[in-house]
Amino acid sequence: MSAEFELCPGRKIGGSNPCFIIAEIGQNHQGDLEIAKKMIRMAKDCGADCAKFQKSEIEHRFTKPALERLYMSPHAWGPTYGAHKHHLEFSHQQYRELQQFANEVGIFFTASGMDEMAVEFLHEINVPFFKVASADTNNIPYLEKTAKKGRPMVISSGMQSMETMRCVYQTVKKHNPNFTFLQCTSAYPLPIEHVNLSLIPEFQKEFPDIPIGYSGHEAGIHVSVAAVALGAKVLERHVTLDKSWKGSDHAASLEPAELADLVKAIRTVEMAMGSPVKQMLPCEASCHSKLGKSVVARKPLKKGETLTLDMLTVKVAEPHGMRPENIFKLVGKKITVDLEEDATITDAMIKG
Repeated sequence: MSAEFELCPGRKIGGSNPCFIIAEIGQNHQGDLEIAKKMIRMAKDCGADCAKFQKSEIEHRFTKPALERLYMSPHAWGPTYGAHKHHLEFSHQQYRELQQFANEVGIFFTASGMDEMAVEFLHEINVPFFKVASADTNNIPYLEKTAKKGRPMVISSGMQSMETMRCVYQTVKKHNPNFTFLQCTSAYPLPIEHVNLSLIPEFQKEFPDIPIGYSGHEAGIHVSVAAVALGAKVLERHVTLDKSWKGSDHAASLEPAELADLVKAIRTVEMAMGSPVKQMLPCEASCHSKLGKSVVARKPLKKGETLTLDMLTVKVAEPHGMRPENIFKLVGKKITVDLEEDATITDAMIKG
């Protein structure tokens, strides 16, 4: 069982705790504060635990040539990549407003800090945990500075090798015990054959003392539900109000009805996981009463006879008697009563 820790106030992950579901709004808000608020409320209404955004201090995240690059994509919000990113970036005050709105709605609020200065700002506004995007997972100086702040961390593993993830584990663990890795493949949308859910149990074996989760960019909800069945303790999915909107993430996002179905399916699967103890349950009593089999006499038996296997058989009997798995234990024992053919054999009828 994976270690558990408090990811958000009053909400633990790992162990037997429910999967923590993150609705990744990212920049699917189109740069519109009111749309962002609608998405926060949608995430809450659909049953997600957390609404998450992406925060950049753009001049710290990108070089000047990167910002000046012409951006001719149909998803562009400006003629250069810098203009595009500035359109989608909320100010500090707008982030505080969104955080306050999320608090009023009753859903946890955080963001991926996409550079070290963004992490400083998120720390300042007291987000419950830091999300490390895949692009920063091998950014060791960033990881060290973020880990030292002491907040729980959710770290995606897209574009990384297991060797790199071992390095990440050692780097973060030195400063902060409360973190989780998410299996992630950084493609939008993600082809099913590259999801690699098999890495969830591999991560669990490699890092048994931390919870493991899943960040998905595939179409639909079935793969994400399967991830939870495999033991994912955190699930992150991009969300949108309309997949046809401009923006490269919308196609890999879930619309409200899909998010609601996903949350419902996950909670159903968690309930279905049940207990690891195999035993007959009270709900099976009716079926066992009608169809459960017992050991009976294959032929008439006389009191004092020593039982052999050919004297016994297994049938649905009335009343119930010895369980079929115990039939071989009867061989060599003496019967203490006379029995007719098909009579039930009980413990009380056996000597020794």
